[in-house]
Amino acid sequence: MILVLVCAFLIPCPPRDLHSTWSRHLGPQRGGDLSPLELADVNGDGLRDVLLSFVTSRNGSAVGVSRPAAILVCLSGMNGSTLWLSPLPEEARDITCLDLIPGSVAETICLVTGTHKMFSAFNATSGKAIWTLNPNYLSNGTLAAPGVVLPDLDEDGVRDLVVLAIGELQPDLCFLLVSGRTGSPVGRPVKYNIVGVGNLIGPQVYVTTNGAVYILFGFGNIQAVALRDIFVQAQNRDSLPPSLQIEEPEWEKRRSINLSELIDIYSDGVELLQMVKAPDSNCSNLLITARQGLVLLRGQNLTPSWTLSLQGLHSQPTPGYFTDDQTLDFLLQIQDGVGMKKMMVVDGDSGSVTWTYNAPCHMKETPTTSAVTSDQKSVFLFWAEGMSTVSPSSDAIPGTGPPSLHHLYLLHPAFPSLLLDLANATGTVTASEVGINDLWKDAFYVTRTTGPSSEGHPAPLVVSKLSLRWALMEGQVVQLEDTTPKIGRGELRRFLSRIKFVDLPYQI
Repeated sequence: MILVLVCAFLIPCPPRDLHSTWSRHLGPQRGGDLSPLELADVNGDGLRDVLLSFVTSRNGSAVGVSRPAAILVCLSGMNGSTLWLSPLPEEARDITCLDLIPGSVAETICLVTGTHKMFSAFNATSGKAIWTLNPNYLSNGTLAAPGVVLPDLDEDGVRDLVVLAIGELQPDLCFLLVSGRTGSPVGRPVKYNIVGVGNLIGPQVYVTTNGAVYILFGFGNIQAVALRDIFVQAQNRDSLPPSLQIEEPEWEKRRSINLSELIDIYSDGVELLQMVKAPDSNCSNLLITARQGLVLLRGQNLTPSWTLSLQGLHSQPTPGYFTDDQTLDFLLQIQDGVGMKKMMVVDGDSGSVTWTYNAPCHMKETPTTSAVTSDQKSVFLFWAEGMSTVSPSSDAIPGTGPPSLHHLYLLHPAFPSLLLDLANATGTVTASEVGINDLWKDAFYVTRTTGPSSEGHPAPLVVSKLSLRWALMEGQVVQLEDTTPKIGRGELRRFLSRIKFVDLPYQI
C-alpha cells in the first residue's frame, strides 16, 4: 500500500483536458477572405494544437501590386497560448499537417499553400521552414489549389507532392511534382488544356482497390489523369516506380476513343467533390455536389449509387453515422429563403432524407462538422440563430427578425426530436475543426471567428476551443417537436454522460 501511494505521488499525471474551454483574441485581421485552420499535436503532450494563418498588413510589391503579408501561428491546445509564429510572404490558402514518412516517428510536417506562388513545408514543433518551392518553377502560373500528397515517386523514403498551377487563361493547367524531402521539382511541369465552366475541382488523389493512383480535377466537371502518365511526361522516360505500375481496368475503359490521357468521370455542373469511405471496402466513393443536387458514385466502377435532386446546396456535406447500417450519412445545409436554412440528414446507403429541420440563420455557409462516438454513431454540429424561443404553435416567423447571437447546436441520432445548444458567438464563424483527445475519450471543437468590425477598423480575429463532453452536460435542450413519451432530463443527462468519442476517419 505504501509503495502504491509513493508511486502515485512520484509518477506525474498526463495533462487533463476536461473543462479545457478557452478563447483567444488574436487582434485585427486586415483583409483576406480565407480562413485556414488545422489541428495537430506539435509539442508531444497528447493534445492537438491549433494552427492558423491570417493577414496582418498589405504590402506593395516591386511591380506595384498590393499583396497581403500574413503570419502562421500555432496555439497550445491546452490553454491557447502561442507556441510559435512564423511570417509568411502572402496569404495562406491551406494548412495541412501530416507525416510524410509512413510508419515512422518523425516530426510532423505542416504544408502551407499560398494564394499566389508560396508552397512551403514547416516543422510543426519549431515553426521553422524546412523548404520552400522556388516560385520560378511555376513559370507564369499561380497556385490554384492546396498541394496534394502522393506516394513516394523518387524512392527516397519520403512521400512526394503535386501542385496545380493555372495560367492567365483557364485552359492552361500545369501539374508540378515536388519532392517531399527537399521541395525541389521531380521532373518538369506537365501541362493540360481543358475547357470547363464553373468551380475549380481538385486536385484530389484517388487510390483504387487495386492500388492504381489517379488525380481528379476539372472546371465544373471531374476528369482524371493517371499519376503514371504525369510522371512519365515529367521525367521524360518510360520506367515507373513500383507504386505507379498498376492500372484500374474499370477506370481505363473510360478513356476517350482517341486514347486521351484524360478520363471523364462526371460532367454536369459539379461544384464540390469529396472522397468518403465505402462500407466493407478499402477504397472510397465519390460524393459529388452539383447544381442539380447530390450524387454518390461508386469508386470501384464509377457508376451512380444514388442521386438526390436538391436546389440551393452550395456548402460541403458533412459525413457521419446517423443510421444503424454503418454506412456514412451526410448532414446538409441548404439556403431556404432570407435568413433561413434547411438542415437535413441524407441516408448514405439509399440517398433518402432521414431528418430535416428549418433553422433561422443569417450567416452564409456556416461550417458544419461531426464527431464519432464509441458506439459507431456521430454527433453533428451546426450553427444557427436562437431557436429555443420559437415554438411550433407560435405565429412568429423565425429568421425574419434582425440577426442575433448565433448558437452552436448538436444533433445526436438517438434523439432526433431535440437539439443541444452548446455555445454561442456574436461574430461570423468562418472555420471549425473537431479533434479527439484519445486519452480522455473526449472531443474538442475549435472555431475561428471574425468579430463585428466598426467603420475604419478591421474585424478582430478570435479562436475558441470547447470540450464537447463538458458542453454536453452544460448544454440547453431545444425541443424540435412534441413527442410521446418525452425523455426526462435525468435520463438524457445519464445518456450524455456515457458518450465517449473516438478518432475514426471518414476517408481511406
